Amino acid sequence: MTVGKTGLFLTAAVAASAVTAATYASTLGQILYFAVYGAVCALAWWAALRSGAGAARRPWLLIALAQTLWLTGDVIEMVFFLTGEVPAVGISDVLWLGGYPLIAAALVLMARHRAPGRLRAGALDALTLATVAALASWQFLIEPLLGGGYSLAETIVPALYPVGDIVLLAAALFLVLSPGERGTPTYLLLTAVFTYLTVDLGYNLLPYVLDYSYVERLGAGLLLGHAVLVAAMLHPGHAELTRTGSRMGTLHPARVLFLGMALLGTPALALRHSGFSGEELALILAGSGCAAFVLTRFTMAVREQERLQAQMAYQAHHDPLTGLANRTVLHDTLERVMRAPGTGVAVLYLDLDGFKAVNDTHGHEAGDAVLGAVAERLSAAVRGGDLVARLGGDEFVLLCPGASHDDAVRLAERVLREVSAPVPFRGHELSVGASVGIAACAGEAAGNAAVGILRAADTAMYSAKRLGRGRWVTADSADPIMAA
Repeated sequence: MTVGKTGLFLTAAVAASAVTAATYASTLGQILYFAVYGAVCALAWWAALRSGAGAARRPWLLIALAQTLWLTGDVIEMVFFLTGEVPAVGISDVLWLGGYPLIAAALVLMARHRAPGRLRAGALDALTLATVAALASWQFLIEPLLGGGYSLAETIVPALYPVGDIVLLAAALFLVLSPGERGTPTYLLLTAVFTYLTVDLGYNLLPYVLDYSYVERLGAGLLLGHAVLVAAMLHPGHAELTRTGSRMGTLHPARVLFLGMALLGTPALALRHSGFSGEELALILAGSGCAAFVLTRFTMAVREQERLQAQMAYQAHHDPLTGLANRTVLHDTLERVMRAPGTGVAVLYLDLDGFKAVNDTHGHEAGDAVLGAVAERLSAAVRGGDLVARLGGDEFVLLCPGASHDDAVRLAERVLREVSAPVPFRGHELSVGASVGIAACAGEAAGNAAVGILRAADTAMYSAKRLGRGRWVTADSADPIMAA
């Protein structure tokens, strides 16, 4: 489904949820609720079955199964309602509760797909926050149920819903705090999960302040959560939720804030029973200050480590003199571009003419100045998505994804003009030229094609030097074509 169609589906779901909320207690509202939910559930299965094969499909199947369990529980509850005998707890509760671990398992599987072997930090942060949420849930939601004088089933089953929410929250945090892409499907998925959690919290707390005729309308909120969850499944970019993502590069400030709240939440909840006298408030303030200092120091240490890692990564992938990409980056980028279906590429292999004379006459500092100036001119000559690399000495490569043969020729002619312009150095005008070899490939290639196209451009460059320098030559197995 396209982005536009996904947006239309989501808009229709919001409108249907609003109408359902307004007419929830009526026959029309219930018919609309089950009609929309039935369609959402069918779409969930359709999206899951077309999401691919193997392990990447399992999270979507679990989500579709959870939707089916919840819808079946609603249908059974409606049957009991129509017969006039709605039990306090029953089979519907089993089905509703069964959906929580399925959604949680789906989120965990997504995190494992997105960041295999890199989940320890996310798991620890998620458990930290979930532990505080569990303590709050125990004090405010579960513990009050235990002394209500209800039967064992009527006590345990309602208490399991907050437990299910904590399991769902922990899985959502695990996904959020783990590496991976953060596109629209991810935000839709998390919006749906936190909609469920908000609605469940409303079911637990709002009866203390509102009449149940208003509280029951929260069912429309669940319907909206179901629709948003399926919108994530239908989005054309949904594969980001099961695709291996890049390593998280920086420590987000929100992560530190949440961890600070978790550190303070536990003692604050523990002091709740004894009341907040002056001594307890002073203790909380002192603990808050210490936590702030510790987290600040922790953040500074992490930032310093990130800076050093970024510096090392830059040095490992860039030429120290010119700042251009090095051979490793060139080969990796070329292989990735040539693996992409239908993506052509042009490679220009450049070697400076007269560079040795500059070094011999004016010294290596002059040579470095020439290399720096050439690097700047090459970077200015290419397009935004092109890559300029220095292979060492006075050899450069321009990698141009999607460029045709004619595009490469025009670029080569521009490069020859730009490079030949004099370079000022301590009162002297240093002049060099260039010989350029061009190799182009249209469409997808396999095997060692990346090495082959680079070698072809290199061979063409040497042909240009033999033909008189200051010119370009295209690689052709039959007869190289020389610029006039």
